[in-house]
Amino acid sequence: MPFPEISPFAFQIPPFDLFGFHIGPLGIRWYALGYITGIIIAWNILLKLAKTPDLWRDNKPPFTGPNIDDFVFYATLGILIGGRLGYVLFYQPVMLLDPLSILRTWEGGMSFHGGISGVILAVLYVSWRNKINLINFADAVALASPLGIGIVRVANFINQELWGRPTDLPWAFIFDTDPLRLPRHPSQLYEAMLEGFLLFAILCFAVCKLKSLKNKGLTAGIFLTGYGLSRIILENVRQPDGFMPDFPFGLTMGMMLSMPILALGVVFLTIGIKNRNQDRVNE
Repeated sequence: MPFPEISPFAFQIPPFDLFGFHIGPLGIRWYALGYITGIIIAWNILLKLAKTPDLWRDNKPPFTGPNIDDFVFYATLGILIGGRLGYVLFYQPVMLLDPLSILRTWEGGMSFHGGISGVILAVLYVSWRNKINLINFADAVALASPLGIGIVRVANFINQELWGRPTDLPWAFIFDTDPLRLPRHPSQLYEAMLEGFLLFAILCFAVCKLKSLKNKGLTAGIFLTGYGLSRIILENVRQPDGFMPDFPFGLTMGMMLSMPILALGVVFLTIGIKNRNQDRVNE
């Protein structure tokens, strides 16, 4: 099916003159709004967790509202700087020959793996600075993250970028940005569902019904493992970047970068399950 008539801009201000200077057009893209919305949602989820003591061990949240405000500031920097540098280092190292091109963010180019690295650094710094238990804080941030991921993936679809491999499935899309004009998997929507909305639903069940936040590491383990597995699986239907080197066994850059996330998730899951089993023994 042809791509629907959706503008990448949420709204635009037409060109205008100001004090003799010609300005515009100015526009706000859905992609930028996706990031902003995701950060605001995560902020509110973390504040809610700080005010819900019965979700935590001993009914004592390990952080406060001001701690969250502190984290959101550094996490936003981590997403923007890490996402951009990750894109340059992982996908477009040629940009290092023209350092000013790195600053031209309006031309596009962000890496999730770079962004999550920035968030991890923010978690480490804020935990150390405010003397918050690191694993508890990682658990909370894990619950707050997937909705933003899902929203940004929908924005990728609207931008007609990161599309999938060719397919003859009836829900395939012909993207205007594809020079070959082939029917392709809407892999952005697959990722929005698996890495974002479905993973958030699973985490909500774990936190609200299984009380996973009472077992340090369990919630973060579910998130990291779920994201890593989802991304590795969906890389099979996502079109690899044409400028990337070939990896053995048909692996893609996305798979390679997701394997450490999956491994870290298994470590956190092991810690969380061990803590949960220990609690049952002590009951």
